[in-house]
Amino acid sequence: MNQKVLVTAGASGIGLEIVKSFSATDAKVSVCDIDEKGLTALKKQVPDIVINVCDISKRSDIEAMVTYCADTMGGLDVLVNNAGISGPTAPVEEIKPDEWEKVIQVDINGTFNTTRMAIPYLKKSSAGVIINMSSVAGRFGYENRSPYSTAKWGIVGFTKTLSIELGKYGIRANAILPGAVAGARIENVLKGGAEAHHTTVEAERRNALSIQSIKSFVDPEDIAALAVFLASNSAKSISGQIIPIDGDTQKAS
Repeated sequence: MNQKVLVTAGASGIGLEIVKSFSATDAKVSVCDIDEKGLTALKKQVPDIVINVCDISKRSDIEAMVTYCADTMGGLDVLVNNAGISGPTAPVEEIKPDEWEKVIQVDINGTFNTTRMAIPYLKKSSAGVIINMSSVAGRFGYENRSPYSTAKWGIVGFTKTLSIELGKYGIRANAILPGAVAGARIENVLKGGAEAHHTTVEAERRNALSIQSIKSFVDPEDIAALAVFLASNSAKSISGQIIPIDGDTQKAS
């Protein structure tokens, strides 16, 4: 599609799969991440990408990164706001204000500042696209995860507003809401749950999948495929949508 794509936090996990999927379409791809070693390893896998070390919690880093990536690629067609942190797990009254503010700084302010900087470039595109990564925690209340859930609900509102404001410029904005994603991260969560609850990993897995109609965790490659579709001309009439990819999850665990 010859698109110019910027992916935040693209050195690992879902972001890495998104980078690889867009690269497979012959798009020009820029990737930022706080993990310099991860970016270097990614560059070896996908030599044509543009890499930039960036701390999404820092406005100055974001401003320099977006300008560099867009100028290096010769413009910007697609922004994928993938960067985010999960934050603490505790009841509201036990969460330290600094921990709350860190999640909001990365997940909300980081997404805002990246998007703010990208919009002037997207307005010059013939088909600008913004894809924001929310979560199943952006659809349900999430016990003991108030900072994360609040941020992910905020991403939904931000996406809806972007769609309204930017539609007249031909820019589309949608949010992807993944559920539990297969991989090392969920396996570590299951292991931790088994230790905490004095059960087994398989018992924790069954419990996690019990709230899903489809009894398997989400493949990160499927999330990447959804992002590529939403950025394509086949989705030219899709904007302002909140799209779960979570095996039909019925509630937050």
